[in-house]
Amino acid sequence: MSNMSNAHFTDRLTRGNAALMIIDHQVGLYAGVRDITLQDLKHNVVGLVKAAKVLGVPVIATTTAADSMWGPMIPEVREALPVGIIDRSTVNAWDDPRVVEAVRATRRTKLIIAAVSTEICAAFPALSATAEGFTAYVAVDASGTFWQAKRETGLLRMQQAGVITTDYCSTMIEILADNADPLAGDVYAALGMPFGTLVGQIAAGYAAKV
Repeated sequence: MSNMSNAHFTDRLTRGNAALMIIDHQVGLYAGVRDITLQDLKHNVVGLVKAAKVLGVPVIATTTAADSMWGPMIPEVREALPVGIIDRSTVNAWDDPRVVEAVRATRRTKLIIAAVSTEICAAFPALSATAEGFTAYVAVDASGTFWQAKRETGLLRMQQAGVITTDYCSTMIEILADNADPLAGDVYAALGMPFGTLVGQIAAGYAAKV
């Protein structure tokens, strides 16, 4: 593997090079998600959006056929978004010039993608963006699909094309980089990690009560 190829996989996500794409987290599509619980999916994608806001990472949000086929973006995500939503007709979000223009306007080269469904709404734009020289990351646990085989084949296709698979927490914590950063507490609070406890916050809360 060449040095350039190595860099594709090993260069760090930073506040200066990353943008977040939220694609097709819509009520009609959520009705069919089976590879992750809806509670976990909502929690993870909302945490991803909130942490991106804290860190100043640009967010691009898009739906497809919101007024006809798949309905609006789920309210939990819509309320967390710092931007408007681009509604489109194209299956592949990258085929809508407004979406690509919004991405290019961020001047970021690394795209974190969370989408429903994983193998179509995440994979298709991730593949297209990769073909145009961007580095695409798919947050697998902030994405969802309709059965396990679709998830597995979608992930395999993306990995074969050089898309990087990751999870919602890892992207934002990689961007945070230092727990001494004044934003660290807000980032962890935004992520709402159910697998960890911020002991310092608990201790501070206890101290405030006594």
